[in-house]
Amino acid sequence: MRTLDNIKNLLVEQINSYRTLLDLLQRERESLINLDAGGVETISKEKDSIIIRLRLIEEERVRLVGKFLAENRLDLHLSLQRIVEETGDETLQILRLQLVSLLQSIEELNAFNMVLIGRSLNFIKHSMAFLESFGLDIDQLSTGSTFSREI
Repeated sequence: MRTLDNIKNLLVEQINSYRTLLDLLQRERESLINLDAGGVETISKEKDSIIIRLRLIEEERVRLVGKFLAENRLDLHLSLQRIVEETGDETLQILRLQLVSLLQSIEELNAFNMVLIGRSLNFIKHSMAFLESFGLDIDQLSTGSTFSREI
């Protein structure tokens, strides 16, 4: 299989992984809006896994692009866009555009989720201050001790 075909196959895998990340970010937004802390925690773990996968895919893509550039004696600092221009490969162009679009969507959704997280933390901070104004010491309440009562 040619190196360019390997790059395209890897881009498809990368796009699918970014779609999974976008879906996770949308689920995270819903969990943040619903104040579902357990859901946010679960999604956070899933995001960590997919991000590690994306890093590995990106490393492999960089390696394959370097191999392609060396095989074709092209400038070693070419971007994916320049490779599209050099090869004229329509499929590669479509994959590149999908990747760019997904990255923009992820960036926007991630920024929105960060705003929601900031507001949630602010709410918690103000709630704790309110409770402390009535003399409740939040630090003493969270000792981690659990009592059970048998009936």
